[in-house]
Amino acid sequence: MWTYGVRAGKMTPNQFVALNATNPAKIFGLYPRKGTLLPGSDADIVIWDPEKKVKYGVAHAQHRTDYNLYEGWELVGYPEKVFLRGELIVENEKWLGKRGMGQFLKRGEGQIL
Repeated sequence: MWTYGVRAGKMTPNQFVALNATNPAKIFGLYPRKGTLLPGSDADIVIWDPEKKVKYGVAHAQHRTDYNLYEGWELVGYPEKVFLRGELIVENEKWLGKRGMGQFLKRGEGQIL
């Protein structure tokens, strides 16, 4: 979405964030705990490098599958760091998280956007 949306001038960076974080949190009844940076929210943050170039596919992705719909795509824009509830869990594509860090969240009533 960054490469072919924001970089192509079809959406703004704020729309990118809304489509990837804020709106899903609202739809699934997790907002404002998730999907925003407000007092009392979980501080889930992605530090984004808008110029990082990546040739994406199975070798790059960390999925448990042997195929990728985006195999061979040249992407520009990629996460550098990921924080979960304020704790660094990914840095420069290296997983730093630990088993059991997840939390079950009982969802509230979602919103239709």
